[in-house]
Amino acid sequence: MDRFRPLRRIQVEPERAAPPPAPPAVAIGEAAAVPAAGMLMGAKVRRRAAVYRDCMGDYIGVHNDPCLAKILSKQGDNKVLFADKVLKFTQSGKMKRRILVITDFALYLVDPDADILKRRIALAAVDKLCISKLSDNFFAIIVPTEYDCLMASTRKKEIVDVIVKAIKSTSEYEPEVASSNRFEYHAAAEVIKEVEFEEADGRVKTRITLKEKP
Repeated sequence: MDRFRPLRRIQVEPERAAPPPAPPAVAIGEAAAVPAAGMLMGAKVRRRAAVYRDCMGDYIGVHNDPCLAKILSKQGDNKVLFADKVLKFTQSGKMKRRILVITDFALYLVDPDADILKRRIALAAVDKLCISKLSDNFFAIIVPTEYDCLMASTRKKEIVDVIVKAIKSTSEYEPEVASSNRFEYHAAAEVIKEVEFEEADGRVKTRITLKEKP
């Protein structure tokens, strides 16, 4: 199936030894992973054409997927704003393939291999989104009442725009979009990691490290 094809333009360098102890609405029915400490990844700087490509919103075809449709139906959601393949980073730093579905009420992360909903994040719980100032694929969704989520997608900008617009359309609140080449996120309630970006030789290097407790 198309949704199982790997993400493009995300290149991961071999794992280094770790030191000791991330559009238009489409209604359903219409046509339409590695130890975190010391991890170093490289992603090619995207071509300008990739930044300005057309935004489709639903790149998966949620209306044709019984599993995704059933998951949304159980939650009372039927308005899909965005759907696509992403890479999600676990607490331990491993990368997992996920399908990200954004509706006007929540974010859904679905395991494409098991067809299981792994996490639902209400839009009202999203406080901030973190991205770098470079042409990489990483973004973090900050959820203070739970734990944060670091993912990677070649459609990072579209995802961030969709989330911000969806939250603004259902409330008077607008989440902050923090742009910095270094930011922190909670991989778990008591686990804080730092993501650092550096551009060198036409590539963006991304380092994810575990922060020591004070």
